[in-house]
Amino acid sequence: CCPQLEGLCSFLQLSTCPEHLLVRFCGWLLALTPDLSYTSAAILAEQLFLRRVLSLTQPPSRHLMAALTLFCSKYSQPFCRVLVAAVLREPGEGAEQTKLVCELVEECLEPDCVRLVLSQVLELPLSEKLLPVVQAVLGRQEVLPPELFDLLVLTLCRHASAFATSLNYAKVVTAMLTMYQSQVS
Repeated sequence: CCPQLEGLCSFLQLSTCPEHLLVRFCGWLLALTPDLSYTSAAILAEQLFLRRVLSLTQPPSRHLMAALTLFCSKYSQPFCRVLVAAVLREPGEGAEQTKLVCELVEECLEPDCVRLVLSQVLELPLSEKLLPVVQAVLGRQEVLPPELFDLLVLTLCRHASAFATSLNYAKVVTAMLTMYQSQVS
């Protein structure tokens, strides 16, 4: 039903509906039984939020944050795979988008999605834009699978010279050494 769902979203103009209605719509989605399929949730994440989030030039409104939080509470995997991945891949600074991802990591996402976000970051070339996201992930103090932890350490070591003067990089390394000191040799 992917084309039909995309057509319905377009017909209802969900990507441009007022944000207070977006909160109501997300509340309605949470009440649906059975739950949406992964594919349907991914389509809705893209249709409802992607354009709004990528176009942020100031902090998101409380309505948008409420809608994002509601959606993430039940459909965080497809949300991360669609929206967070797109934000992380977006070129340029994207300061508001990065802050939004950090806030979602710190307050909304389940541990498995926090690890998913970290794996998405580590698939990309490390940049100043991504370092606050890594720090937000580390701030959650989740247990990382050994392969993900090793990849994080390796990535940080590889980029040490490139970030020699970066305060964000120093914060990430300090967080790593503080939280995982028994695992870092």
